[in-house]
Amino acid sequence: MSSDTPGDPREIAPLLTREGMALLDSLGPYDEAEALRTVTRLRAEGHAPELVSAALSQAKLRTRAREKFGDFAARMLFTRAGLEQATRLRVAALHARRFADAGLAHVADLGCGIGADALALASLDRRVTAVELDETTAAVATLNLAPFPEATVLHADAASLDLSALPGGPPDGVWLDPARRTTSSSGTRRIFDPEAFSPPLSFVEGLAARGLPVGVKLGPGIPHEAVPAGCEAQWVSERGDVVEAVLWFNAVARPGVRRAALVLSEHGATELTSAEDLDPAHADAVVGPVGSYLYEPDGAVIRAGLVADLARQLDARLIHPRIAYLSSDELVRTPLARAYRVREVLPHTVKVLRRWVREHEVGTLEIKKRGTDVTPEQLRRQLAPRGPGRATLVLTRTAAPAPDGGPGPGAGERRVVLVVETVD
Repeated sequence: MSSDTPGDPREIAPLLTREGMALLDSLGPYDEAEALRTVTRLRAEGHAPELVSAALSQAKLRTRAREKFGDFAARMLFTRAGLEQATRLRVAALHARRFADAGLAHVADLGCGIGADALALASLDRRVTAVELDETTAAVATLNLAPFPEATVLHADAASLDLSALPGGPPDGVWLDPARRTTSSSGTRRIFDPEAFSPPLSFVEGLAARGLPVGVKLGPGIPHEAVPAGCEAQWVSERGDVVEAVLWFNAVARPGVRRAALVLSEHGATELTSAEDLDPAHADAVVGPVGSYLYEPDGAVIRAGLVADLARQLDARLIHPRIAYLSSDELVRTPLARAYRVREVLPHTVKVLRRWVREHEVGTLEIKKRGTDVTPEQLRRQLAPRGPGRATLVLTRTAAPAPDGGPGPGAGERRVVLVVETVD
């Protein structure tokens, strides 16, 4: 991501010598319990205080970075903001694969941050020109991309850059990760208006209008009405976290795909796609009663407006026309949703729930909710769970039976609590 929080040169400058990098590489994983002892030892060995401080801070960042970068983190440099905002390497590899599969040899990474996406592109033998506005962050990206001779880092403003004058010539494709936060004396604030991003979404659309293959990473909460026509919108989740929405234009967009939900887990990748425009209201989904199984769609599926598509794939139904819970009478396993076995359906009253918790000697109580304003922590205090048992309660609403016995969405609704257990 383009750095919206300027890096502090003092975090990096002491390390930019042979002695500094050698000291950092000698430290290994950061251990908070050993930090004071390590500082004392390094100072006794004659290392300058600012170098010791920078090396320990960087070792701590490298240790945190393993979650995103795996073994690569042990040889990278980071800024605090850069690490927080960087694309996870597994996800960056998917971005890079789009450009490689399209046969694009030279990619401009406009707003490269610490270089995560540029690193993935270079690893696939793409020529990369990485552009970063913040000077310290650009220096970090330069070091991270040093092993790749075909990667170049420019300290420049991507929005005013002449792409035809890049060192390697005009790019075949463009990747962008606009800054979506502002920093002031009162702290950092997230921006939600795509035209307030740096660069704005209109700048991205301008590049695409020139026929360039373009991919742009945005926050997963981008309003559906802000998604431009003529692009593919892909929401991505990794291990249950919805990490991004990516808009793909021209040669890096897939024919016949308007929106997609990509779910990454330890078991691999699963994707649900649609050629239709966004349908966040699940307008064409069947609504029906709670059956033997409850499905909680992955957040990427919900964000992409693909709940109705998932319902058809599972032969399931919505339990309420405006709530993203599905139900079926037969179990269908899918990485696109978490499945629960429904044990009981209880009325949504504290008195009934407290008695149920007491009778079942429940001491460990998980409370999930969707479509209700109840605060789980407050309800847990009211239910006062005690005992050896465990239970999961789902607080939600269902479509009440219509006068003719059918569960039509206009027939009203009722609040319920589902007692469920996770399907392994």
